[in-house]
Amino acid sequence: MIDEWIEMRKNEKLKNLVAIPVFNESDAYDIIQRVKKVGVEVLALDDGSTNDIDSSLKYIQGIHVIRHQRNLGYGQTIIDAFNFAINNDYDYLVTIDADGQHEPEEIPQFLSKMPFRDYDILSGSRYLLPVNSRQEVPHDRYRINMAVTQLLNDITGFQLTDAFCGFKAYKVQKLKNLILTEPGYGMPVQLWIQAWKAGLEVRELPVKLIYKDLTKRFHGNLANAETRLEYYKKIIETELDGKREREKVANFSNI
Repeated sequence: MIDEWIEMRKNEKLKNLVAIPVFNESDAYDIIQRVKKVGVEVLALDDGSTNDIDSSLKYIQGIHVIRHQRNLGYGQTIIDAFNFAINNDYDYLVTIDADGQHEPEEIPQFLSKMPFRDYDILSGSRYLLPVNSRQEVPHDRYRINMAVTQLLNDITGFQLTDAFCGFKAYKVQKLKNLILTEPGYGMPVQLWIQAWKAGLEVRELPVKLIYKDLTKRFHGNLANAETRLEYYKKIIETELDGKREREKVANFSNI
């Protein structure tokens, strides 16, 4: 599929970028090399890794690299990717995580939709097709994702099925309408509310559901499911202007 896409797009004038946030992921080097094979420009964002990924990136030729001296958060890496794409006049940006939960070989599915005609964000969804959530997904992650997805849909009408998938493609021009400030894992929640307020159109694309470690959990305060939900709800409340919408968030308890 990759070879077919490269052949089909040889004469395209679109300037596309794939951004990969990295923080101590053991699979990062392999993921970046597999993304390179797709034939698009690559940006690796090292969010203050403390393992040897920094030295590994030096040996990967032909990629752009942004390094944080310390860990600033997943959201900040995506914000930096947005700014890089805007400042360097890219047409489309694809984001893909480096933890092995996304298949780089699925990137052509996103690229084949470009240029987007009727939407501005093409968001990967691990749940657009039926899955066995009890066997394939850490329970707390699935439960929180579904709860926040429902809340976002109630407010925005987007009809999302997966609010937290990091595998997405964006029209870079439309990213200029967003003012994202959340450096942590809640940045996608802020993005969805701002996208709705900016009138952006959203579509989903099914991607593989891959969880290599079903015991993997968040660290610190976010390890607690209720704390994590309150964190996401607070971001939504902050982004909303209307009292009625804020009350929806305050009264939401579907978890």
